Amino acid sequence: MNRTVIVVLVFVAWSTGMFGAGWAWRGDRAHGTEARQQASAGAVQVQQVNQTRAIEHNQAAALATIGAKHEEDRTAAEALPAAVVAGVRDGSLQLRDDLATCNTARLSEAVAGAIERDAHAQLRAEVAGDLVQIARDADDHVRSCQAVIGVDRTF
Repeated sequence: MNRTVIVVLVFVAWSTGMFGAGWAWRGDRAHGTEARQQASAGAVQVQQVNQTRAIEHNQAAALATIGAKHEEDRTAAEALPAAVVAGVRDGSLQLRDDLATCNTARLSEAVAGAIERDAHAQLRAEVAGDLVQIARDADDHVRSCQAVIGVDRTF
């Protein structure tokens, strides 16, 4: 072979080698860029997940506090009827006339005896205690529901 053919073959081989090296370098560079983009996207996703979890944990803690307070109120409300009944009986609490008139018709009947009147008075005090407990339970429940709504709208 003559020298020109050898030079042309070397040039073609060298050009092919350089083309292959450039192609491989471009591919490696593209993979590196893609890997960096995926890593940054993954980091952003992890940060978002952590923020969401923190919000959920804070909301769960706030709701647990509301639930515990509601249970404390329910436990405290169990003693309320007995206290109202005792207060009505000893005179420290007086019922309004609208509750007292519920049994007035029964008490004023001619057939009602003294024993029956005493039983109605006892029943009246117990009814007052139960009514106060029902009202307090409703107030506690509404207060707890409003607190839950407030926490839900905060987060």
